[in-house]
Amino acid sequence: MSWQSLLELAKANDTRSIARCISLIENDEPGYRDLLMSLANSSTQNVIGITGPPGAGKSTLTDGLIGQFVEKGMRVAILCIDPSSPFNMGALLGDRIRMSAWYTHPRVFIRSLATRGSLGGLHPRILEITEFLKSMPFDLIIIETVGVGQSEIEIAGLADTTVVVLVPESGDEIQTMKAGLMEIADIFVVNKSDRPEADQFTRYIEAMTHSAGKNCPVIKTVASERKGLEELVAAIEKDLSEISATDRKFWLLAERAYHLIRNYRMNDISKSTLRKDIEQAVKSRDFSLYSFIENYVNGK
Repeated sequence: MSWQSLLELAKANDTRSIARCISLIENDEPGYRDLLMSLANSSTQNVIGITGPPGAGKSTLTDGLIGQFVEKGMRVAILCIDPSSPFNMGALLGDRIRMSAWYTHPRVFIRSLATRGSLGGLHPRILEITEFLKSMPFDLIIIETVGVGQSEIEIAGLADTTVVVLVPESGDEIQTMKAGLMEIADIFVVNKSDRPEADQFTRYIEAMTHSAGKNCPVIKTVASERKGLEELVAAIEKDLSEISATDRKFWLLAERAYHLIRNYRMNDISKSTLRKDIEQAVKSRDFSLYSFIENYVNGK
């Protein structure tokens, strides 16, 4: 089936066709750029990014948010970015079992994507896939990242609102990610807040945001018990309503354009070919990585 036919079916809310279009983009199959260029440029769907260190309960929180938005009558698309298998680069889907109740729901679309070695905790084609979903009949898109430390900041260029999920024991992660977190977070969530020292940790996050000159809401949740989710949804909706009144919207668009341009310019570079060229070059005793790159870029 042609991409044109798939796209028409996808716009008519055919779930299988939506999934197949994503696969075209994900695997760089012929026609995927034409498909992207044919998309409507007037989409207004918002993108919520859920990020944070491993073990913070992002999947459980995302599961709860799905329920909140579905109760409002919304159609929600969820992209779950998972670690890649080191053997076949496919997604390791252990956490997705927590969302199993939504896979057959008529107003929910869930797709797991592997990072495929991407250092930012995101799929290499996440921007394109997200733009495609924004042209589909969804009201909201949620992206849950794998959570990989400092490189989580890449979600900031993709999401209209970025929710950083932490737990009371996240002190060490906070120290290593502090600058990045302050830059990207629109909302902090202290999940598993029924644990000891949750109140103290929440006050620490609030003080940290204040000292950085930001006014980020800090929401306490117990996602496994659905506590605090209504407050979180209210904070998300408030942040989304304010984004168009600032220059943040243009910054987000510039970030997305930058990443897309970079990806297109790198499109003709194959890692496997690069490895073979390096292997040959290393046999020379005067091998220098920087000289190799200079010659490679200039076509010598």
